[in-house]
Amino acid sequence: MTLKPSQIRELLNLKRQDFTLYNREILRDLQQYREAWVTLLNLSDEELAERLADQPDRLAAFPLEPLSKAPDGVIPFNLTWQSREQSLAWVRDRLTGISTFAVDGSQIYPSKDLSVPIALVQIGWFENPHLPAGDYEKDIALDIMTPSDLKVGENGDFGDRQVNFRRFQMEIDRLVQYMEEHANREDCLVFFDGSLVGTFADAFDRDLKLGYVHCLLTLLRTSQTCRVPLVGYVDTSRARDLVTMLQTLFKLPESPIVSDAGLVNKVMEWGDRTPLFRCDRTGILENYEEQRDQIAFTYLKTTREGYPARLEIPVWMQEAGLVDRVVDWVRGEVVVGSGYPYVIETADQTAVLQTEDRQAFYRILQDWAEDVDLNLRLSRKMVSKVRRR
Repeated sequence: MTLKPSQIRELLNLKRQDFTLYNREILRDLQQYREAWVTLLNLSDEELAERLADQPDRLAAFPLEPLSKAPDGVIPFNLTWQSREQSLAWVRDRLTGISTFAVDGSQIYPSKDLSVPIALVQIGWFENPHLPAGDYEKDIALDIMTPSDLKVGENGDFGDRQVNFRRFQMEIDRLVQYMEEHANREDCLVFFDGSLVGTFADAFDRDLKLGYVHCLLTLLRTSQTCRVPLVGYVDTSRARDLVTMLQTLFKLPESPIVSDAGLVNKVMEWGDRTPLFRCDRTGILENYEEQRDQIAFTYLKTTREGYPARLEIPVWMQEAGLVDRVVDWVRGEVVVGSGYPYVIETADQTAVLQTEDRQAFYRILQDWAEDVDLNLRLSRKMVSKVRRR
């Protein structure tokens, strides 16, 4: 049955007070942190350096560019266009001959409707050289995970985490392969769809956490060794590195509902970015070895209405003077994608497994099992679903 709008509205009205109180709390805390942000920006470079040096612990964020050169904490873009055609002309000027590359993935998890644990992982990639001829590369790669890959537990768990990790591993491997094939080519840009700081992995057991760290370390090291620009793109970031820095410097009360993006959004126009900061948070980065202090971030306003996106880059790119150029490339991709990088969007469309793909996979699996005399049983529920769809 479909949703009943009248019931939804009735429930929302009943719980309206909860939402109102939450919004008031956010606005109160945001105001306090924004005032501290302004105080920080008004410090001279010498005063800021002294304050930072006096801190005994890591601050979560450390400025890599002078805040004194960023009015209101923003490096303005200072360009506006009168039409879509004008913006695309600017994109052509910046991106022609620049190859952008992204990878995304999708998966079919093992199901209890199958008598044998099996999973399918697919990654898709897209490379756009931005040449007048319009050539591009778009392709996929697959892997099938067997019961031994899935490490089925005694309680019958089918190992969804192993599937997610295999997808992550395949995505990273393809990005690394691309960078190795384009070594010392600073006319290309690799997008990683997500954060280079794998804080999400802190929730996993040690082996799985270190597996994710190893993948990200390989990505960072390859970018540094091959000198290929890399951007970790986080469209909706809840990171709190700037917030934690302010809390520490100004002894503010902790506020888990305030994010960096919310802190800086109010004073940003489309295309503006914040100064570059080194990510200096504790936790997962303690496992990053020599890359511990080699990830920088900035916030880039990519839509008129929404919060800014978070861009994470290796510090070597700042040392090589590539930041402004690369951020312009990101802006160009966002213009083409109408608010989201076109190259990431296309990689996602290439990789995604639709309902018909899942049905085809199960049919192929069933036919193959019969051919090789493998005892594979589908539940009546799954047979019914395949028949109805």
